[in-house]
Amino acid sequence: MLVQVEYNASQKWVRVPLTDDCYDYSKFIQEVHDKFSLASGVCLDLKDSSGVDVDADIFDELLRSSKVSFKVFTEHLVAPIDDSDFTDTSFYSDDGSLTSIESPASASSSSTIITESTKAQRRRLVEGPPDSKMAKDIVYVALHQKPGGEDVIKEYNKTKGLSDPTRKKLVNILVADMIESHGRIPPVNIRITYALGIVSLFPNLKDSGSPTGYEHYYDPRSGQGYLAYRLKTVQRNTASDFKSSSKSAHPGGPKNQREALTSEQLFGDECKEAMSIMKHSSDKEVVKEKMKRTFKHRQNMLRDLEQSSLILDHFERFLDTPGLVEQDFNMLFDEDISGKFLAKWPTFYKPRVITVSKSVRQSAYLDDLLSAQEESSDYEWDSDLAAILLLVHLLPPTAKGKRQGKISTTDAADHLFKFMKVGTSMATFLAKVGNAQPFLLCVGENKSSIQKFYIILDQKPIPCVVQTAVAAFDELFKAHFVFAASYDASLLNFYTFIQTTVYGIDVATTKESPRVKEIRVRINNI
Repeated sequence: MLVQVEYNASQKWVRVPLTDDCYDYSKFIQEVHDKFSLASGVCLDLKDSSGVDVDADIFDELLRSSKVSFKVFTEHLVAPIDDSDFTDTSFYSDDGSLTSIESPASASSSSTIITESTKAQRRRLVEGPPDSKMAKDIVYVALHQKPGGEDVIKEYNKTKGLSDPTRKKLVNILVADMIESHGRIPPVNIRITYALGIVSLFPNLKDSGSPTGYEHYYDPRSGQGYLAYRLKTVQRNTASDFKSSSKSAHPGGPKNQREALTSEQLFGDECKEAMSIMKHSSDKEVVKEKMKRTFKHRQNMLRDLEQSSLILDHFERFLDTPGLVEQDFNMLFDEDISGKFLAKWPTFYKPRVITVSKSVRQSAYLDDLLSAQEESSDYEWDSDLAAILLLVHLLPPTAKGKRQGKISTTDAADHLFKFMKVGTSMATFLAKVGNAQPFLLCVGENKSSIQKFYIILDQKPIPCVVQTAVAAFDELFKAHFVFAASYDASLLNFYTFIQTTVYGIDVATTKESPRVKEIRVRINNI
């Protein structure tokens, strides 16, 4: 796409680059620099033809929704921070922990007001990749200058992490500093610098599962992150711009089309014959072999809107032959990926989820889930199911727009597991439940003693292979990929964490909320 850009009464056509099918704000700014031959030390403010600020978050949607032209204005930046401003730049001890940080050399004590020259030096944030040392200094100065900043550093020194309230305090302080120094709509490179500064000053907050490690504070590609969210809260008149970021192209997840790991597939009449044989065969090995040979046909059906809802009618052996979900999943991914949840959840993730849960704000529901981990517990769910629900509590549902309210964590949990007492009519129970995304039906005398697990898809029960809570959930997750089923909206953060962090599926292409990234950081740094 080409758009008209005006700078200093001069108008030129400028190309808008595409990245992952989204119009790229950062690359467009660079195109403007090149087109008008601007120096690298010049920061650009982008406005539309009527003079309204254009932020990175709305850039893609604005271009797609209307014909638009732009005006750019420049702000020359001053000299960079001099390393000599700090008497001690070795902020971390040999073991990587944050030590007591010395105040700037010009200050007589930690409470001394930062000089005007130091404030001016902060504004030297050049276009392009920011310098981590300079970014760390900027965050350091802001925390020592603003009320409450010392508390953030003290908590990190003590715990090697930040609680939710302290993380919010950190973000609020830095956004206030950002706006004070760079205006109501700070340029993208400023936001990146502050985000980089956070994980440089506090390395345990860095997310090793993302490209740069600071995306949960600010992700320039999607315009999301804690810093961006706080900026939007301050800029209430543009709060509706949040919705645009959700429209970015993120193809990762259950509905992403994939190729089978085997080429031995049947088509045409041979495929129809195999489907007929498996319908009437009592030999489970024959059924599994025919299912394997018709995998590609099944995947094509799932991509057809008219046939996708009939998949369990054409392949009804899913309903009486345990193991077919696992078999199809293994044809999408290798055995190493397939076995990750069962290998890592009990020994690595479960105990760490419990530890992190104990550090968050307590509630009666959370106390009940934690009590289930004790040997003498009489909580309704067993410890394994309760631990999975603890992760749901750490990754709660978020509101989807102004008209859809945010549901509670307990309601979200009901979208994941449902209980049916032994002897209840399955058909009657499922009729009352109605249509929903896949969930796990737990059948037993009571919730703490489950005898059978079923994956419910389109109101039909698919029996699980192994009758344990952890194995049944593993199969429930895999069913989303096998049947190309979207995650339940209220469990999106939860399932995304399981997908990218535990299984390692589509890590580079799946959209993750800042909360998902933050919980991954906390768990990995225990």
